[in-house]
Amino acid sequence: MVDRRQVLNFRVRAQQLDRAAGTLADTTVLDIGVQDTGPDGSRWALEARGVDSASLSAEGLVLLWTVRGAPHLYRRADVGPVVAAVAPFSDADAAKRVYDAARPLKAAGIGVVAALDEVATQMRAIVTEPTVKGELSGRLAEVMPEPYLRFCRPCGVVHLYEMPFRLAAVRAGLELRLDTSPPVLERIPDFAPGEPGDRFDLIRAYLRLFGPATPKHVADYLDAPVKEVKARWPQDVVEVPVDGETRWLLAADEAALAAAGSAATRLLGPYDLFLQAKDRPTLVPDAARAKELWPVLGRPGAVLTDGELVGTWRPRKSGRTFTVAVQPWVKLSEGTRRAVAEQAERLAAYRAVTLTGVDVAD
Repeated sequence: MVDRRQVLNFRVRAQQLDRAAGTLADTTVLDIGVQDTGPDGSRWALEARGVDSASLSAEGLVLLWTVRGAPHLYRRADVGPVVAAVAPFSDADAAKRVYDAARPLKAAGIGVVAALDEVATQMRAIVTEPTVKGELSGRLAEVMPEPYLRFCRPCGVVHLYEMPFRLAAVRAGLELRLDTSPPVLERIPDFAPGEPGDRFDLIRAYLRLFGPATPKHVADYLDAPVKEVKARWPQDVVEVPVDGETRWLLAADEAALAAAGSAATRLLGPYDLFLQAKDRPTLVPDAARAKELWPVLGRPGAVLTDGELVGTWRPRKSGRTFTVAVQPWVKLSEGTRRAVAEQAERLAAYRAVTLTGVDVAD
């Protein structure tokens, strides 16, 4: 029997949250993609794994709309296999990933994968130079037929359904220009889809970084049907009982599950990969704490120490000054408080602001 602490310790090591320094080439989370949401997004996640974000640029990184339609950061050298890896497994999978956009397409007899390809073709024809999302959306609405379009109440106009728009962009060979809001899309230089291989296979990557896990965990992460994930489940896995539930782990990682934990302390961003696991009760067994960490709106960051999530944190910025407010779930030791303060200093440096204090609630 494996307990949750062993699972969390395994993930801390697998996601390299215990290392002091690293490079893009040896940072494993870039194989599955690092979500870039909010000011403490993908590059802060890389900082937490020992990568100096000040040295990063568009030459080595590429931002793509991929899993769940969210923007994710990858190594630019991996674009080909990544694009292949994030493609829907089938038409049924594509239909689930595009949500309500699938209904009018099906009613018109249009396959969802074929629809994504058609949108991608039109996108690539339009984006011959860097193009703001709104402009691209407007021009697509002029050339796409009715099953692809909807009336958007907030905008007051007719445009493409959002998820087909996002999922087709990568198929069109389009990237998101870093640090643009609203997003600017542009062509990926020398774009050519490749083969995903084991390293970028999303099911294997999930097991490698979030194991032990079940097919439902992986399906929920991808927004894919469980049936599709089960049909592609790796053969080189072992069963692992976790608190009475049968899960699976890549056989090559079985020995690592028994290794010792890490005392490293990190301030994880709200959408850090560690917090994206789909077995939330394993991460945070207490329902009230889970609700605090994953509210419907306005997620806080999480304090990780010794392989355990021990509280939440929020930034308080005023001009060029910055305070980190920590809401602990347990009594923090003096050593942990010092480590949290060190991480807050690092976060302030990352944000290029002056840290004025760390407020730890009693």
